[in-house]
Amino acid sequence: MKSGTVPRKRTRIEARTRPESPLDIVTACLLPQETLVSLPSDHAPSPRPRFAPFNPQIESDAFHLGTDDYAVTHLHLDAVQGELDSLKSEINLLRRRDETLKFYMTRLDEELRLAARLQQDFLPKLLPQVGPVYFHVLFRPAGYVSGDLYDMLRLDETHVAFFLVDAVGHGMPAALLTMFIKRALVCKEIGPAGYRLLPPAETLQRVNDALVEQQLSAATFATAVYGVLNTETLVLTLATAGHPAPLLLRGETMTDLVVEGPLLGIFEREIYGQSTVQLQQGDRLLIYSDGVEVAFSEDVANQNGHWREELYRRRTMPAEGMVVDFSDHLDREAGSLQPRDDLTLIVMEIK
Repeated sequence: MKSGTVPRKRTRIEARTRPESPLDIVTACLLPQETLVSLPSDHAPSPRPRFAPFNPQIESDAFHLGTDDYAVTHLHLDAVQGELDSLKSEINLLRRRDETLKFYMTRLDEELRLAARLQQDFLPKLLPQVGPVYFHVLFRPAGYVSGDLYDMLRLDETHVAFFLVDAVGHGMPAALLTMFIKRALVCKEIGPAGYRLLPPAETLQRVNDALVEQQLSAATFATAVYGVLNTETLVLTLATAGHPAPLLLRGETMTDLVVEGPLLGIFEREIYGQSTVQLQQGDRLLIYSDGVEVAFSEDVANQNGHWREELYRRRTMPAEGMVVDFSDHLDREAGSLQPRDDLTLIVMEIK
């Protein structure tokens, strides 16, 4: 040491053996005890207070610089512990909320699956085959349950009827509405002198009056098509209630069987028209819900014609093959896993 030089005086506020690794520093900071924060006397860019708040960067700088000057600081452990307890409480609350939500979602899923099985029980288990008349069906709900409902009824030895209803919307409310409409469907009257088959127009009128009488609080209505076929003469009597017109495939032609009729459930005592069509061997009648019209594109405005082309393209296939191939084609379409509407297609074939 040179003469005249005043040795630098080091002030030790608190000394301890320097930690051997950064892990020791972190441990020292987290343990419920006084934490030593280094104050490098020679490298500080600006004066620091004697007891500075804990700063991880300062601790790291001190470690790398090799200084052994430390200051004692208190970390307000009570406040930190309070924050940790609060976070732990919130996590437990979220966990309980998640468990409750999971419970209710599981129960809702089970109830909807049960409702779907129940709706399937209301559908024909075996499609009737009366004389030369055969039925084939494609039924695809948009969710668990469908707002579409169909039925085929053998009225007597020579008459068979078909019915398709499409309630507004889809899901559980629409499915419940179709259940009521099915129950309100009256196809024939039985009296002491025998029975009388109701004309399709009268059948729809009775369904409409029964629905209006319920005075439902929500704006609930439905479309429907009902037809009765004489299996001996092949004369078809048809009535509709705001429903898409059935298509008649005969050879190379496809014709709309348009019959005017108001929606079900809007006004009471509505009058429904009906028409008569003479069918012949080889004819196929396509009855469908409007879900078919929106099944091929995300752009609803550009739906016109595409679905008709797909059906017409399969005109030479047997009726059963037409339904299967049409279903396979739907599976390949974009958005097939999330359909926008319930879909039902009935093919009545005259062999």
